[in-house]
Amino acid sequence: MDYRKFLGKVESAVLPYFGGASVDAPSRRLRVSTPPAPGWWRFEVQGRTATAREPAGPEGLDGLPLVRGHLWGTRLVREGAVAEPVHLLPEEEPPRFSPVRARRWHDGSLVFEEVEFEGEAEGTARLMLEEGRTLAEVKAVPASLRAAFGYAVLEGASRALGIRFSPVEVRGQVLSVSEGGRPAAEARLRALASEREVHVRAVETRLLALEAQRRRVEEAARLDARHSRQAHGATRVERVLESAGARLLDTRRLGSERLEVTFGFMGERFISIVEADTLQVVDAGICLAGSDRQVNLESLPSVIREAIEDDVLVITRHA
Repeated sequence: MDYRKFLGKVESAVLPYFGGASVDAPSRRLRVSTPPAPGWWRFEVQGRTATAREPAGPEGLDGLPLVRGHLWGTRLVREGAVAEPVHLLPEEEPPRFSPVRARRWHDGSLVFEEVEFEGEAEGTARLMLEEGRTLAEVKAVPASLRAAFGYAVLEGASRALGIRFSPVEVRGQVLSVSEGGRPAAEARLRALASEREVHVRAVETRLLALEAQRRRVEEAARLDARHSRQAHGATRVERVLESAGARLLDTRRLGSERLEVTFGFMGERFISIVEADTLQVVDAGICLAGSDRQVNLESLPSVIREAIEDDVLVITRHA
């Protein structure tokens, strides 16, 4: 059999595109030749390359894992107070706290399916938020709606205080915020800011010590060899992160010795500084109590997962 005739085979597939350099089909990841706007597209697939040809309606959602929850901004808040980004929301923004159905796409992302009928609880939650009240005395409110309400209260306090947060940093306290209201939200955010400040001071001290030890003058041959290796650095970083279940979003060189790596993991965005040659972590971008150098870029996602599951994650680097 002459297999060469299959090499140029062109297929058609309707897939959701979330942005970036790739799109995920049921059985493989494809490189996007020319990135289109996020949405459902009919792609022309040849080999491992996909080319967007025309917008399309959703296909292939039936049979995928169903996820229900309540909408907070562009996130679906589900059981356990987990707030995940939900992709491809409708152009007309659903009402706050809408009950939403989504499907778990093949790469693990949530894809919007539909807004479900809501009951009295959603309207009550919207009213309580508008009036600055809490859900402490409100009965028959689903846990996912209580959590979405708590995140919304934290969001308002965050804007007022100028203290940013990620859902994974406050997930363990979000239900208590839904009952304690603005004072509880502000207390949690101030505690978070304090933890970050302590961590940042420790990191700055450590980086200054490292910088003082670093040699300033290197032989031209050594620099040339390093530059040659670094030409393939982004590919190596992407491969290491992908093997750990994360996705590379961006890299930025910090001099000749370090890289700033931005990656997505468990629905969140993280920024870490690593050694360019070894990918040893210099600053994890999360609070590790000064133990950053005990992990590398490959093991960092598992450390983040454990911190999220234990409700102790503190993100110290935000874009």
